[in-house]
Amino acid sequence: MDRQIRRLGIAFVALFAVLFAQVAYVQVVAADRIANQPANAARQIRAEYAVERGQILAADIKTVLATSVPNKDPDSPYLFVRQYPMGELFGQLTGYYSQIYGRTGLEQAMNPYLAGTAPEFTTQNLTDIIFGRARRGGTVVTTLDANLQRVAREAMGDLQGAVVAIDPTNGDVLAMYSNPGFDPQPLSSGTPAQIQDAWRRVTSDPDTPLVAHAFQDLYLPGSTFKTVTASAALEHGWGPEKEWPNPHHLELDGTDEHIENFGDEFCNGGSKTVTMAQAFESSCNVTFAEIGMRLKAQRMAGQAQAYGFCRTEPTVSPACQDETIPFVLPWEVGHFPDASYFDNNEAALARSAIGLDNDLTNPLHLALIASAIANDGTMYAPRLVTEVRDGTTGQPIKTFGPDEFSHPLTADSARQLRAMMVSVVDSGTGTAARIGGTVVAGKTGTATNGENTPPNAWFTSFAPAGPGQTARIAVAVIVLDGGDLGNEATGGQVAAPIAKQVMEAYLG
Repeated sequence: MDRQIRRLGIAFVALFAVLFAQVAYVQVVAADRIANQPANAARQIRAEYAVERGQILAADIKTVLATSVPNKDPDSPYLFVRQYPMGELFGQLTGYYSQIYGRTGLEQAMNPYLAGTAPEFTTQNLTDIIFGRARRGGTVVTTLDANLQRVAREAMGDLQGAVVAIDPTNGDVLAMYSNPGFDPQPLSSGTPAQIQDAWRRVTSDPDTPLVAHAFQDLYLPGSTFKTVTASAALEHGWGPEKEWPNPHHLELDGTDEHIENFGDEFCNGGSKTVTMAQAFESSCNVTFAEIGMRLKAQRMAGQAQAYGFCRTEPTVSPACQDETIPFVLPWEVGHFPDASYFDNNEAALARSAIGLDNDLTNPLHLALIASAIANDGTMYAPRLVTEVRDGTTGQPIKTFGPDEFSHPLTADSARQLRAMMVSVVDSGTGTAARIGGTVVAGKTGTATNGENTPPNAWFTSFAPAGPGQTARIAVAVIVLDGGDLGNEATGGQVAAPIAKQVMEAYLG
């Protein structure tokens, strides 16, 4: 009898081993091959749409940016339909969730949480299986202020470009709007033919609405990069009152080119010398090109890297050589050449110091730089998601705290640069950003944009910016191709009023 029981036990163990091996083979070894078979793709999509995908909410936990509702079509194989109540207003941030074209934006970045497959859902999923309940995805709570996003859109109007607003104290993205944008709804619901037609329309648009100007494109920063050059000078011990030669033009050795001020104007009325603070207030190119050359390539490149710019080798490839600032969405951090690029190329260093060579950035990165200056030299990585909640109970199951990225300048240097930026708005090139009763700090920029194309207009700012005040918002704006002023556009005329509207709305 014992022998028979032993044999039976061995047989059971063997059967379990075979079963385990088969499951392991299907779920691990052959999982990718099986999943990629055309016959199984449709099953996978139907399985995804059989789950009530979690919501994406604004920071107020009331405004719904994305949600799933039961499909009213009895003939559809998909139990739920994804909806985007705010349309294009948040489209480039939520992304789309398409049965044909997959996922982008937060729909992709937070997919394990929205689909309820993340490790944090294991216990809940087992409980649901035991009690026969349908699986439900988690709710993603963002940092976005829905009202401020609307203000950003209204302030941009028909102008192409982008607005980014950040909380300097923690890196929270308060608003991030690009024009043009896109409505994810037509890509996420409807018949296959309707979805494909919507895809053809959006991908054939020459203005590329699927690419966000705010954080996925790169542009010459123009004079807004003087915040980085000024940071390097201050960190090197050259204060705001240090005097610099003030020629009308700066001849560039080894070339037949020269640097001139905007409009070929004299800086500070043509005085023999000018302080860095005076040159910053009037955005004098000649002075800051001189400062950049005197600092040398290592210091300039080091300061840019401290602010999170990635190193590039423009003569080899425009691609980043290293990852720098993390973000939940795929994005383009600013680029600045490796110091070796400037060997025997002082002219390029002069142009880089005023944002007109191979230094590139976008409004998100520029807003982070302004935030670091506002925050006594501490720079946070941008945060777009604060927590994930259980889709049924509403209880938090995962939190995402602020992420301190770097200290690109000391608190003393930050306070000096803050004062310089305040003077730009009080009496310099950024007076269009003044807000009654509030001290505003800012820096204008106007960047060349190719031959026979109007310049891009920039403004970067934060407020309140008085001595000892804690800045609550930093805003960066780009208006492409000169906006409605064309070749006559400047950052102070075109971009600064947009930043003002956003700051004013937030500060109340």
